[in-house]
Amino acid sequence: MNKLPDGPQIPEWLQLIYWVANPLKYLEQCVERYGDTFTIRLSASKTLVILSHPQAIQEVLTAPPSQFKSGERNKLLQPLVGETSMTLLDGQPHQRQRKLLIPPFHGQRINSYSKLICDITEQVASQWVIGQAFTARSAMQDITIQVIMEGVFGLGEGTRYQKIKPLLAAMLDMTASPLRSSMLFFNFLQRDLGAWSPWGKLVRRRQQIYNLLQEEINQRREQPELMGNDILSLMMSARDENGELMSDQELKDQLLTLLFAGHETTASALAWAFYWIHRLPTVRQKLLEEIDSLGDHPNPMAIAQLPYLTAVAYETLRIYPVAFLIFPRITTAPITIMGHHYQANTTLVPCPYLTHRREDLYPDSDQFKPERFLEGQYSAYEYFPFGGGNRRCIGATLAMLEMKLVLAKVLSDYHLALAQDKIIKPARRGLGITPENGVPMVMTGQRFAKDSPKPATVNSI
Repeated sequence: MNKLPDGPQIPEWLQLIYWVANPLKYLEQCVERYGDTFTIRLSASKTLVILSHPQAIQEVLTAPPSQFKSGERNKLLQPLVGETSMTLLDGQPHQRQRKLLIPPFHGQRINSYSKLICDITEQVASQWVIGQAFTARSAMQDITIQVIMEGVFGLGEGTRYQKIKPLLAAMLDMTASPLRSSMLFFNFLQRDLGAWSPWGKLVRRRQQIYNLLQEEINQRREQPELMGNDILSLMMSARDENGELMSDQELKDQLLTLLFAGHETTASALAWAFYWIHRLPTVRQKLLEEIDSLGDHPNPMAIAQLPYLTAVAYETLRIYPVAFLIFPRITTAPITIMGHHYQANTTLVPCPYLTHRREDLYPDSDQFKPERFLEGQYSAYEYFPFGGGNRRCIGATLAMLEMKLVLAKVLSDYHLALAQDKIIKPARRGLGITPENGVPMVMTGQRFAKDSPKPATVNSI
C-alpha cells in the first residue's frame, strides 16, 4: 500500500478544531513544515492530501473527469443546497446539470445584467450617510443578494421577494463565524431538536425558501408571460439532449447552490477590495484616474475592460481567495501526481490559497500589488480562484463583472475611508474566508464631476 505524504501527527479531533477555527494559519504551518504536498486528517473518514505546486494542480485538473469523484466529498453542503445540487453530483448527472446551467452564464446573457448591477449599486450606496460608519461586507451583501434575487431568481419586488430575502440572509448568517460554521463539520450538531435549535432553524428556513421558490415556479408555469431574462426563466425552459426539462427539485436546489456560491463569495471579495484600495492610496489614485478616463456615464462593458481595475480584482482574489480550497477530487483508480502514487479513494485537494502565496510565482506574496497582473501572465494552474477543470465555477464571468462594476460605480461617485486604521485579517465564514470584521468604512463625501481624487483619511469612529 502506498504511503500518503507526510503531515501533522496530532490527533484528528485537534486537527479538525484547528481547521474549523483558523484554516489559513493551519495550512501555512503545514506547508512550511511539510512542503508543497501534505496530508491532514480531520476524522477517520476525512483524510485530505493538500496540493499547491502548479505542476500537481495541472496534473489533477487536466486528468479525465472519470478519474475522480467530487460530489461525494461535498456532502457537508447538502443541508444548504439540497440533494440534487450540481456540487453533490458526479459523472453523467453532474455533466447534465452543468450543460443546462452554463448557457445563462455566458456571452450576451451576462452583459445584459450589467445595468442591473449598476442600478442596484447606486440604490444601496445612495443610503450611505456622510460621517456614518457602515460595514463594507454588509453593504456588498445587500448588493449581491439583490443581484441574485433579480438577475437569477427573477424577483425584484412583490410579497414573495419581501419574504424570501430576509430568509436567505438569515440562513446565510447561520454559518457566519467559525463557531456557527462548526455545525457543518461536526455530525453530532446536525440534530433537529425543534424550531429553536440551530439545526432545526436551518432545516425550517430552507424549507420555507423551497416553498416560496415552488410558488414562483408554479406561477410562471401557469402564467408564461411572467417568464423573463432572469436565470430561473432560462433554467425552466432549458432542455437536455433527451429533450427533458429540469425537475422542480433540481430547479430549487440549483437556485440555492447559485445563491450560496455567488452571493457570499462576491460580497466578501468586494469587501477585501475596498479594504486594499483604501489602505493603499496609490492603488485608489490609479483606479480613479483610469475610471475617470472613460468620461461621464461610461458603458459598463468599457468599465469591464479596464486593465488596472481588472488587475485589482485579480489581485484581490489572489491574496485571499474566498474559496481557499477548490472541490476535492476522490480518485476512482490509482493515479500518479508529480511522481507520487495514490491509491483509489484518496482525496486530493488543490489549494489556491497556498499556490497564490508561492514566492517563486508571486514575490512579496503577502503584499497587495495589482501590477503583477499587468507585468506578467499566470497559467490556470498558478492562479485559479474559481477552481478548474470540469468543476470550475460557472458563475466566474458574472462574479468578475459584478466586482468590477460595483467598484467602479462606488469609487466614481463617493469618497470613502476606512473607519479604523488597523490591519484586517481573514476569518472563516461558512466554508469560505471573509474579512474578520467586515471592513468598517465611512463615507466622507460625494464625488462630483470627477473631482480630483481626495486622499482617503482614516476616521476613528
